[in-house]
Amino acid sequence: MRIEVPLRSAYKLINHGPTTLISSAHDGRRNVMAAAWVMALDFEPPKLAAVIASSTFTRELVVASGEFVVQTPTLAQRAVTIAVGSESGRDRDKFAAHGIATSAASRVRAPLIEGCAAWLECVRIAEPAMEERYDLFVGEVVAAWVESECWDGRGFAFARDEQRTIHHLAGGVFFATGSK
Repeated sequence: MRIEVPLRSAYKLINHGPTTLISSAHDGRRNVMAAAWVMALDFEPPKLAAVIASSTFTRELVVASGEFVVQTPTLAQRAVTIAVGSESGRDRDKFAAHGIATSAASRVRAPLIEGCAAWLECVRIAEPAMEERYDLFVGEVVAAWVESECWDGRGFAFARDEQRTIHHLAGGVFFATGSK
């Protein structure tokens, strides 16, 4: 069951450096991409930074809509994470192609991907020079959610291995979050 996390604590959902999935939507189109370079930036209001390459369809949708969702896939989702990170959604719906279940977000139009450990709904803070030069996007987190089975009220507490978040090293090699 998804539960809300106070915005002041949103950074705890990505501070451990997991691989993320970034979903976006605009004008009836949607997309999802894998992103390893996402980090927390601030507490109040909570912000994060994400590298979204200029060649991606996700970037087009984020710029057009001004919104996106950053979510942390689990070990159970590693195959779909590799798949959506290895192909473009410009010519086909990756959600349909890979059977990715979604639900509506509470504050943005981009979908939440079911089965993740955490979700951060974001509104883009436009920084065109930084986006153009470094592919670096800043988002204000407007809603934060976590899978209740993975959360002890203060941070992640993974009861089952398949719930652990994943971390990309390079060349398709991942490791799973360890124990506290």
